[in-house]
Amino acid sequence: MLSALSGEAAKTPPLWLMRQAGRFLPEYRAIRADVPSFLDMCYTPDLATEVTLQPIRRFGFDAAILFSDILVVPDALGQEVWFAEGEGPKLVPLRNSADIDRLQPDAIHETLSPVYQTVRNLSKALPSETTLIGFAGAPWTVATYMIEGGSSRDFFIAKSWAYSEPERFQALIDILVDATAQYLIEQVNAGAEVVQLFDSWAGVLPEKMFRRWVIEPTTRLAALFRAIHPDIPIIGFPRGAGLNYEAYAAETGVTAIGLDTTISGAWATQFGLPVQGNLDPAYILCGGESMVAAARRVMDSFGDAPFIFNLGHGVNKDTPPEHVTELVATVRSWRR
Repeated sequence: MLSALSGEAAKTPPLWLMRQAGRFLPEYRAIRADVPSFLDMCYTPDLATEVTLQPIRRFGFDAAILFSDILVVPDALGQEVWFAEGEGPKLVPLRNSADIDRLQPDAIHETLSPVYQTVRNLSKALPSETTLIGFAGAPWTVATYMIEGGSSRDFFIAKSWAYSEPERFQALIDILVDATAQYLIEQVNAGAEVVQLFDSWAGVLPEKMFRRWVIEPTTRLAALFRAIHPDIPIIGFPRGAGLNYEAYAAETGVTAIGLDTTISGAWATQFGLPVQGNLDPAYILCGGESMVAAARRVMDSFGDAPFIFNLGHGVNKDTPPEHVTELVATVRSWRR
C-alpha cells in the first residue's frame, strides 16, 4: 500500500475496505454484545486493538484501519456524544456562539489518549507487511454532526449557519482544523503510517461553498499535519463531491484520492494522484458473478495508474463474510 501511495503501479493492487472491522463480522458482534456502548469500544485499547485485527486475520488485507469513530473529536472537545442503538450517533447540538466558546480544544489529548494507545498496540501487533491507517473526520463533516445533533437528510441547520453566519461557522471550523491536525499528528507519533480524512458529507455543498468549507479547511489541515510529518501520506475522501473532486485533488495537498461509487476511475486517474476505490458496497452484499464482474471493471478502469482497491463507501452490516473472502480472491487474482 505504501508503494502505491508513493506512485508505484503494482501488477496486483493493494486491498483494504472501509468499515472492514465492524458489524458484518460475527467475531466483532460477539465482543460488542458485552460492551455497554460503542464509545466504550473506541476508548478501550485492548478491545479496539482486537477488532482492528479481526479482518486482518480473516481476510489478509494489505492495510488495517484503526477502529474508532470520527465523532471522538467532538467528544474530546467537550460536546456530549453518544450512540443510540438502531439510530446512530447523537450529540447535544451546538446552537450559538456560546456553545462554541465552551469547547475545550486544549484538552483533547487526555480524552483521546486511549486511541493513541490502540495505535501503539496495533503498530506492534500487525504483520510488518500490513500498513496501519489512522483517520479522522474532515472539518466540514464533523461540524455538520456537531450542529445538527447527528446525521441529517438535508443539513439545513448546518448550511444555514455556514451561509448566513459564516464568521460564527468559521470559528467552529478553525477549532476543528487545529484539533483534527493535532489528533492525526498524535496518531502518527503512535505508529500510524498513513492517515485518511473522511469528508462523508462533502457532496451536499454547492461549488462555492465546497471551496470554502471543504477545500480551504482541508488545505490548512494538511499543511499543519505536514509541518510535523511531511512524508506521511494523506488520503482524502470527499464523498459525493462529483466534479469538485478535481479541484479537491489539485488544491488540498492530499497524497491520494478516495473515490465514491459515482466517480469514474478513468477520469480520476487524470488528477495525477494515486487513487483509492471504488466498488459499490451493494455488490459485496450480493456476492457472486455480479460482484466479481464489477470488481474487475473497477480495476480495469484505473488503467496503468497507481491505485488501491477499496469500496466507494463502507461495508454494509448485513454483508456475508464469505462474500468478502470471494472479493479478496478476485482482487488477488487480477493482473494488469
